[in-house]
Amino acid sequence: MNYNIFQAINQFAGKHPIMDRLMVFTTHYALIVYAIVLLLMWFFGKEQHKYSVVYAAITGGLGLFINFILGHIYYEPRPFETHKVHLLIQHAKDTSFPSDHSTGAFSLALAVLLPQRKIGLGMLVFAILTGISRIYVGHHYPFDVLGSLVVGLFASTLIYKFSSLLIPIPQTIINIYNQIPLVPKTNQKVKHN
Repeated sequence: MNYNIFQAINQFAGKHPIMDRLMVFTTHYALIVYAIVLLLMWFFGKEQHKYSVVYAAITGGLGLFINFILGHIYYEPRPFETHKVHLLIQHAKDTSFPSDHSTGAFSLALAVLLPQRKIGLGMLVFAILTGISRIYVGHHYPFDVLGSLVVGLFASTLIYKFSSLLIPIPQTIINIYNQIPLVPKTNQKVKHN
């Protein structure tokens, strides 16, 4: 079933130039798009947005750390190693499960979604597109992306639940940032549970 779903998506690669460009762009630049969104939240958002940015960064790091552990416990060859696929971008022959790109995208999106619904929803839609792009270009199976969603959900929920214990981290970073001259600042204080 995993391979059948992979084929259903990957079969279009190389046949539709506009879709190919969209998927290649998403695969290459998704995390840069997320970085830009987080920077905009940081510089132009309220103080609560800055907290969300710090927690998202922690969540992304945790998600990728979990991936690192899972990759050493379970090795799944990439689709192009074991099947004939429409490979749009070359990739190293390392473990396929779970997808680092998708984990990063889901971790960041879900971390922002929990406290900031509107921005987070847009990020989540883009995370889903990122996951599909990883299948489309021939780098991952659908279950790799599903595994990434689970990792991202676990990491974001964990950080969200324990955010009150982590408050000193964003407070310190925001205090240091507020000492920098000529950068946008907000004076609104965040209420914490």
